[in-house]
Amino acid sequence: MLRTVFFALLLIFPIAAQANPGAPAQPVDDSPTVTLETTLGKIVIELYADKAPVTVANFRRYVRESFYDSLLFHRVINGFVVQGGGFTTGMTPRQPTHPAIDNEAGNGLVNKRGTLSMARTYLVNSATSQFFINLSDNPALDHQGNDPARFGYAVFGRVVAGMEVVDKIAATATRTVGGHRDVPAQEIAIIKAYENSAEK
Repeated sequence: MLRTVFFALLLIFPIAAQANPGAPAQPVDDSPTVTLETTLGKIVIELYADKAPVTVANFRRYVRESFYDSLLFHRVINGFVVQGGGFTTGMTPRQPTHPAIDNEAGNGLVNKRGTLSMARTYLVNSATSQFFINLSDNPALDHQGNDPARFGYAVFGRVVAGMEVVDKIAATATRTVGGHRDVPAQEIAIIKAYENSAEK
């Protein structure tokens, strides 16, 4: 069942990977953090700039450019992931404004509950703006090898505050909108995303 859901996620949305099942790296004191102010509360994310420098730089650039403001958590699979970063109200796509990045899946981090990873298509290096938060430990999403089918999804951060908000998102009822399944029946949006050093 998990494998079926995983391949559905792979084919419909962007995602990135991991390589070896090890614990997430210990954060350094100056790890950058980002706050997602959502319609259900605040989520604070610590970014692993040391382990996923390309991915973190890409994510921070989208944050600084206010790209994520007003975007939805458009895919929710309770017990698996919540995903955002690509659609605005009415499931209207917001096109990425920067090229796809290299997949840093082989950085030694794994898709554990509370971690963030980049979403992508079946192409290994196709992640742009979409990301997901793991609701449970998801080893099937980890980097298993260098061929495309086993490359996995790159972890680049973790939730350090507001996991209860993520769980509220996970518990919402879902529906199908057009060709998109697992869409929250009541829209859940990122009101504003910002780096905490830039908070006013």
